[in-house]
Amino acid sequence: MGRSLALLAGLAVLVTGTASCSAAPQYPDRWVFVSHNLTRDQHLDDLRDIVSVAAAHGLNGMLWAGGADSLGRWDDARLQRLEEMKRICAEAGIEIIPLGFSVGYGGAALGFDPNLAAGLFVDGALFQVKGREAQAVADPPVAIENGDLERFEGDRFAGFQFHDAPGDISFADTQAPHGGAAAIRFENFGGADKPHGHARIMSVVKVKPHRHYTLTLWVRTQELEPTSAFALQVYNDKRAIAALHPPLQPTQDWTRYAFTFNSLGNEELRIYVGLWGGRSGRFWLDDLQLEEVGLRCVLRRPGTPLKVTSEDGQTVYEEGKDFEEIADPKLRDFRGDHEDPPIRITDGSRIVDGQRLRVSYYHGQIAQGSQVSVCMSESSLYEFWREQIRVIHERLKPAKYFLSMDEIRAGGSCAACRARNLTMGEILGDCITRQCEMIHEVNPDAKVYIWSDMLDPNHNAHGDYYLVEGDFTGSWEHVPKDLVIVCWYHAKRNETLKFFSDLGFETLAGAYYDGDTLDNPRGWLEALAETPRARGIMYTTWQNKYGLLAGFGDLVSGR
Repeated sequence: MGRSLALLAGLAVLVTGTASCSAAPQYPDRWVFVSHNLTRDQHLDDLRDIVSVAAAHGLNGMLWAGGADSLGRWDDARLQRLEEMKRICAEAGIEIIPLGFSVGYGGAALGFDPNLAAGLFVDGALFQVKGREAQAVADPPVAIENGDLERFEGDRFAGFQFHDAPGDISFADTQAPHGGAAAIRFENFGGADKPHGHARIMSVVKVKPHRHYTLTLWVRTQELEPTSAFALQVYNDKRAIAALHPPLQPTQDWTRYAFTFNSLGNEELRIYVGLWGGRSGRFWLDDLQLEEVGLRCVLRRPGTPLKVTSEDGQTVYEEGKDFEEIADPKLRDFRGDHEDPPIRITDGSRIVDGQRLRVSYYHGQIAQGSQVSVCMSESSLYEFWREQIRVIHERLKPAKYFLSMDEIRAGGSCAACRARNLTMGEILGDCITRQCEMIHEVNPDAKVYIWSDMLDPNHNAHGDYYLVEGDFTGSWEHVPKDLVIVCWYHAKRNETLKFFSDLGFETLAGAYYDGDTLDNPRGWLEALAETPRARGIMYTTWQNKYGLLAGFGDLVSGR
């Protein structure tokens, strides 16, 4: 982007037309979303352009999603860039609103301590002692039937519940398999006659409830577009409980991918691999494998206790006495594509060679491709946040804070959460209340904003939400009434804005979302005009697309 942004923005004004924004109210909050984390000097060049265009077209705030909640760990070079960012914004009259303190995307807190991840329970996994170590063994054995894709008739593979359009989209390919004699090839999945772009294979597998599994497979591609349409997904009868979106290249040789998941309370799961929304190209799959794993991504914090017993459960063994302290040195790899840490038997242990053990523990897991949520019931999380808020106040002295409390896709299942005997709505409400209290400790007059979705029954405030154990319904009843709710579900904008307005909350619209026109913001402005206590609108881009920023500014400033 860099210096070209001003030219793009100028072009956008010509395309959209300043006359298109006639009688828009002058809302007090007119913001632009910026996610540059100041790890490179180029980020400052980009910020100068963004801030210049924003200020010239009537915007007055920058929601800065640049890692403010980890300021306490920044190096000197990054802190110097922060000071320059402050100067740039001050000269332009653009207020900086720091965003952070996320639970659903727990990167900052997990950088402090990866054990803060939300924990999924493993109940009585079987381990076998060999010599001085114990490792997990499958109980019972699991497999993807015909996962090596060696059994097929014509273009139809045995053992799978379906694969899309055998002989039209999916084919048996014996020319270049990864292993054995055959692989499955997908092509012809785009075009007007195939609007969904589906190219998938699905297997139903039997599993043990509350156990830890890994799925591995091999993928080859040829001019595949878009690669982002490719996914591995695990479903129960209600929802997806695990997903991975691997970083494929459009053309690549055979490459291995893997991720772990918890079976939760299920005895049967559906495993899908392939494309949703493919357009062109080819890809191949081979050697799909399902295995039960052990202490991979094991969490060690007060709210995730670990228990090792004899196979019959009558003898409970003691950590530090019967076995060494357990930890996963590669815990930060929550995808779980690494070796299990073993249970190492100590000298003088009551555990003997050849013995079978039962082990119960909690592990972290990626949700929806890349997310790792943190536990809202662990006290050290709040200690970390309190320190970061203190540093933010020292460095920025913001009058406004933004809580990034969206898309919380795991939680409620660890011992810390269960012991509270609260709904997930109550746990979330308590967490948000404590965040606000910590902010007001350093600045009693600070105004606090928050994403809407986890407080909105029209959006994500409900039960059966990804890996969450419990129900977020009623979360809106347990948060401070002086929060400003930032609504971003465009299709439900009228319902969402009315819901929060009727409850007495101020609202702001998170608009734009990387479209090619300003139709999205126009729709939000129409809804805001009907909403009491509406206080603003924001240009929200996840793809660093600022070409329409000038036109947006004119639109929302009534120019």
